[in-house]
Amino acid sequence: MSPSAEPSGRNRVIDDARNRGLSVEIVERGPAASLAEAATALGIHPSDIVKTLVVKKKDGTFLFALVPGDRQISWPKLRALVGTNKLSMPDQHTAFEATGYERGTITPLGSVTAWPIYADERMSGKRISLGAGEHGVSLFVDADSLISAFRAIVADLTDPID
Repeated sequence: MSPSAEPSGRNRVIDDARNRGLSVEIVERGPAASLAEAATALGIHPSDIVKTLVVKKKDGTFLFALVPGDRQISWPKLRALVGTNKLSMPDQHTAFEATGYERGTITPLGSVTAWPIYADERMSGKRISLGAGEHGVSLFVDADSLISAFRAIVADLTDPID
């Protein structure tokens, strides 16, 4: 398939959601300079936006960490959960290569590689917003359905933002 014929990020997200039996709502919100600005545009609390963070493991593979917008990864908690002594955040080029998405648009839905997913327990039981594969677009999904569809590992893996 030529690059111009590849599906857009949004279409990859929609196709993957459909294949997983997930009901998602795609919302055009326009550009946002921050997570707080995106939350305001969507009419939700920052904690209801879940950041999909790409984390690189010591062996060079990756995982997704799903982190509520008002929280940050707790590296000691995540390292203990994953069972490794070294995790890092890759640069934006590496994150793009690992997912097919630019920072700010990353979602496990439609990622070029299906990496393991670790979800913070605070997102359970909520309707959340995630990146939708394109800038200025968000998706809404039931967190429990997303967790189930990906067989995500749910745990306490975050701390409040300082």
